[in-house]
Amino acid sequence: MSTSISTLPPSPIPLLTSVASYRQWRQRAFDEGKSVGFVPTMGALHDGHLSLVQRSLAENELTVLSIFVNPAQFAPHEDLATYPRTLPGDLELLTAQQVTVGETVRKASAIFLPSVQDMYPSGISQDVSAQKGAFVEMKGYGHQMEGASRPTFFRGVVTVVTKLFNVVQPTNAYFGQKDIQQALLLRRLCKDLLFPHPEADHVHIVPTTRDPNDGLALSSRNAYLSANERKFAPVIYKALQYAESAWSNGQSKDRCVSKAISVIDEVKAQAAIDGVDMRLDYIEMNDSETFDVLDASSNHQLAGDIPVILSGALWVGKTRLIDNIVVGDLKRIIR
Repeated sequence: MSTSISTLPPSPIPLLTSVASYRQWRQRAFDEGKSVGFVPTMGALHDGHLSLVQRSLAENELTVLSIFVNPAQFAPHEDLATYPRTLPGDLELLTAQQVTVGETVRKASAIFLPSVQDMYPSGISQDVSAQKGAFVEMKGYGHQMEGASRPTFFRGVVTVVTKLFNVVQPTNAYFGQKDIQQALLLRRLCKDLLFPHPEADHVHIVPTTRDPNDGLALSSRNAYLSANERKFAPVIYKALQYAESAWSNGQSKDRCVSKAISVIDEVKAQAAIDGVDMRLDYIEMNDSETFDVLDASSNHQLAGDIPVILSGALWVGKTRLIDNIVVGDLKRIIR
């Protein structure tokens, strides 16, 4: 997302629009020995993002949030041009966030709003074959789950977060469970590339924030849903819950997935009557360490407490929704 000083709305939180200005700010925090929490976003903030901000405020002396719509993680046919951009509203939400620690009231310390030129000095194309410059890939971990449907997505995510970590140099970073594969990949990135800021153990995954009435995972893309489509969107979470229950009762992985698909098929038929098109992308169960698909006959007894990611993606109209539930020892990865 490109911004200029003249177009920025007023904000009581410092808005840092260049790498150079942020690094000056960060050096002062280093000199003062203060911890810095970091929440990277693409804007269009909702309560899920704000839960990450609240966690950071509680655990760090300073909190930085970035807003950058990253071209490299959108394929040429995806929604880069139409992705919601709501900076004035985002600033209002962030300004209202605060946490009291002892006698100190903590609020967001800075917002990093870099330009595309700053983030991609060699330029950037959504077409991977036309890209030039340095990019980061996670070999062997980016082709499963979301990577199967969006083959260039994680290359773009890992590259931009590497850049953001290099600039922001956070003590702690916070990501939502809704994007579980992304968050686990970024934790592995920090481990494999020996990042000092943040270290892998300081990449935190925070539970998904859901609509309190129907459980739909909050997402910026939910804004694309029409009122009629929104009625049917929670089925993805309902389907995963059915699969989770079957898993807990000792049924096989294939049986769990089949149960989830049957739930979606039933609602899909109802939606069609109302003129809403629904299309299942996938529902699967994967090892949380390797992302490999579980064997068809695997079950809760065989897996034990090893965390398993039960996830799915569903098109509702033109909006692609994702969600997941972690079964097994949740504390191993959600922390």
